Amino acid sequence: METNELYLKLFEHLNEFILGLPQGPTAIQILKVVFPPEEAEIALTLPMMDTRLSDLTALYPKTENLEEMLDRMVDRGTVFCNQKPGQEKVYRLLSALGGWIETPFWGGKDTPLARDMAPLFKKARTQEFSDELSRGVPMVRVIPVSESLLNSTEVLPYDELVPKIKAASYRAVAHCVCRQASKLLDEGCEHTLENCLHFGTFARFMVKHDMAREITYDETIEILEKSRQEGLVHVANNMDDAVESICNCCTCGDCYWLVTVKEMNRGVLLPSNYVAEVNEDNCSICGACEERCPMDAIVVGDGDCAVVNADDCIGCGVCTPTCDDEAVKLVLRETVKTPPNMMEWASMRMEALKQRRNKS
Repeated sequence: METNELYLKLFEHLNEFILGLPQGPTAIQILKVVFPPEEAEIALTLPMMDTRLSDLTALYPKTENLEEMLDRMVDRGTVFCNQKPGQEKVYRLLSALGGWIETPFWGGKDTPLARDMAPLFKKARTQEFSDELSRGVPMVRVIPVSESLLNSTEVLPYDELVPKIKAASYRAVAHCVCRQASKLLDEGCEHTLENCLHFGTFARFMVKHDMAREITYDETIEILEKSRQEGLVHVANNMDDAVESICNCCTCGDCYWLVTVKEMNRGVLLPSNYVAEVNEDNCSICGACEERCPMDAIVVGDGDCAVVNADDCIGCGVCTPTCDDEAVKLVLRETVKTPPNMMEWASMRMEALKQRRNKS
């Protein structure tokens, strides 16, 4: 098979995922960097669901040393592998988004692959990528963090992080993909690099393959608290029945989610069900909240208090910790949006994919 044809077919295969690879100027370039030709041949027909090694051997009868090649792809971060006690290995091809586009950076290492991917990762922040992330349903949502919400009956069940973190079977921390990519390009901000949180089976996989390190429940809470103090926005997967990851996003131009929301497509991220509210009597118009707001939704003008644009506010609560006058707090929005469960989320994305195919 001709090289270009191989990568075009791989591109089509990857777009069968719930999270596809958006068509854009860098898509094929990225594939050629991440998948050497012999691994691209394997990926071309590798299932996206956990598949036993014995079944894969039947699928690739002419491939010698299949297990060795798959394990090499696992180490490269393009394939997921798991093995339960007393059972054979299972493998699956990872998706692009939330998968092998990010794996070169999670471990915080300065590798040739990470170096090659860093400029492509930054260049890939296009309208096509943002459209893919918002297909059918936003991929992620904002988790509000505010002292005024702690131990409050106003906190909605799906916004309570602590019970979900406690219930997680495994916890790990990796480097922020966006800030690590910027660092490799000698760019970026001074915010903490290692604060991207992961949970469950995939977190265990990341630790095993040196993409993250295991942490305790207490360490997880400490990372979240430090992130709050730094003014970072908590962004989690947009499902009400599972927390698989929590990004702690900055507003310095590195973070994909917040940059995309501000510059291209608000649909990639679901705001929280809260909105900032300013108490006129307490506000001293010091400007701290305006400076901290990641979305430029708070303005301190010539009036008697800061003003919040509710349409632009994502309800993150970043403005609340630095208000010495306790004039800013988060309150419930008039319309509450419940995030979907995992099955609903997947179904909504697949339905949108089906509609896109019908149009093309």
